[in-house]
Amino acid sequence: MPALDQYQDIAINFILVYGLRLIIAILILLIGLWAINKFTAFVFRLMERRNVDESLRPFLKNILGIALRILLLVVVVAQLGLEMTSFIAVLGSAGLAVGLALQGSLSNLAGGVLILTIKPFRVGDFIEAQGQRGTVQLINIFNTVLKTAENKTVYMPNGPLASTVVVNYSVEPTRRVELVYTVSVNNAIGKVRQLILQTVQADARVLPDPAPVLVVTSFTDTLITLTAQVWCKRQDAGNLVWDLNEQVKAAFEANNIAISVPK
Repeated sequence: MPALDQYQDIAINFILVYGLRLIIAILILLIGLWAINKFTAFVFRLMERRNVDESLRPFLKNILGIALRILLLVVVVAQLGLEMTSFIAVLGSAGLAVGLALQGSLSNLAGGVLILTIKPFRVGDFIEAQGQRGTVQLINIFNTVLKTAENKTVYMPNGPLASTVVVNYSVEPTRRVELVYTVSVNNAIGKVRQLILQTVQADARVLPDPAPVLVVTSFTDTLITLTAQVWCKRQDAGNLVWDLNEQVKAAFEANNIAISVPK
């Protein structure tokens, strides 16, 4: 049967040509996957030795693994003899569709990479951003977790956070705070200044250098406003303002300093 013999010859030729390519492609795939796992593990250990941020290490490892696997897939498809132009076009279209579907998530992902790389703040820092103030609890790839002074947990997307103004209160070891006092013009200004400065300088949390500054910031025909600028350690800033306000009020009362004009 000539027709059967012809089909057998075609099948044998197909197996000889494409069977060998398939075996080589499978070998390339298996060896490639093994090499990728070894290489990404080596890169991860290298990042540990270089003290790369802990949250960034697994992300970079995964991204590297995905990129290498896509490259390996292209090599395997080329080995099988398939048309590469069409395959790459399909791969590009799929990537574009996924990118459009995950546009918001990709923005947060890119913001997370920027935050973990540039490090405008770290875990434990007290920051203010996007109308929120709190201590940084965790920096993820997609969001940053804050704990506010009211013990509220705030999840902030990294996309907007990476492109907005961030105030970090934990960078500098010292802070300058301002205390504003308004008293009646009937008081002797020299006595008022002396009382405020004595009260401020008596507190051990107030740093002597830079020295406290007290100035008259405004006045009317009935009231005078004085502003004191004092320096302290970062961790003392909040309580110091409250305590000094109470101490100055007590000093005013003990020395008959009127804080308003009698009506």
